[in-house]
Amino acid sequence: MKLDRAVDAYLRHITIERGLSAHTVSAYARDLTVYRTWLAERGIHDTDAVAPATVAAFAAERAAADPRPAATSLARLQSSVRGLHRFLVREGVADTDPSDRLRPPKTPQRLPKALTIGQIETLLDAAGPAPGDAVDTDILRLRDRALLELLYATGARVSEVMRLDVDDLAHGEVLRLRGKGDKERIVPIGSYARAAVDAYLARSRPELSRRGRASPRLFLGARGAPMSRQGAWLVIQETADRAGLTAHVSPHTFRHSFATHLLQGGADVRVVQELLGHASVATTQIYTHITVDALRDVYLTSHPRAR
Repeated sequence: MKLDRAVDAYLRHITIERGLSAHTVSAYARDLTVYRTWLAERGIHDTDAVAPATVAAFAAERAAADPRPAATSLARLQSSVRGLHRFLVREGVADTDPSDRLRPPKTPQRLPKALTIGQIETLLDAAGPAPGDAVDTDILRLRDRALLELLYATGARVSEVMRLDVDDLAHGEVLRLRGKGDKERIVPIGSYARAAVDAYLARSRPELSRRGRASPRLFLGARGAPMSRQGAWLVIQETADRAGLTAHVSPHTFRHSFATHLLQGGADVRVVQELLGHASVATTQIYTHITVDALRDVYLTSHPRAR
């Protein structure tokens, strides 16, 4: 099979059958364009002409590129190549997998950054008025408070929150989220976030909705259009500045803090896995390193014979 046809078939497979996100599919497409171009420069245009030595030479050349690519980029590139060739074997297009012996580079484990509970409270207070406040003149600040409360209360990805419709809140104290691959999960909201969202729905969203075309989306921008991920990012940056936080704060900071605080409070790692929507518990276990470090610090400072 021609390589371009093989790549197109594989990208359709991961889009339609596996349901990967548009962002992931786009990344795979870029990687496979690099691979296909490299092969074409060496006169290889058919899948049958790709041998194990060919794949090994490609991986070695990419690893030695100047500037040297990050280990995570190399790992994803190799994952894209392996995925393509495994797909061709499963579909009966190829008899063997030339990437079978390809081993991805080891990537350094980066511990996620989490805020303390006190920093989270400072950030939420800086976002906008609490739901019970009698005086409120800024409808955007009400929205911002609801957004940040919801991010911290659910551990949702910002893309998941931006896809929420008002009807997704119809389940009372739980929320329906649509994650990667359109997989749905139900997560509790918590009383603080529910009160903040209710205040936004009652006192802010109707005015924002009047400024633009009718939309079912929960969070709207200043002109009434559905809020974007970039808009949410700006809200968080501006709120962090008002709160005087020097630590880097991003939408994912709320997700990391949510997981870390749950584990510190005694939650089971598999429960946190379900709440975060992780396919594997191994992904969630990175947060346990943080809680172990915290326990070690307390032990070293508290036990009379620790040192």
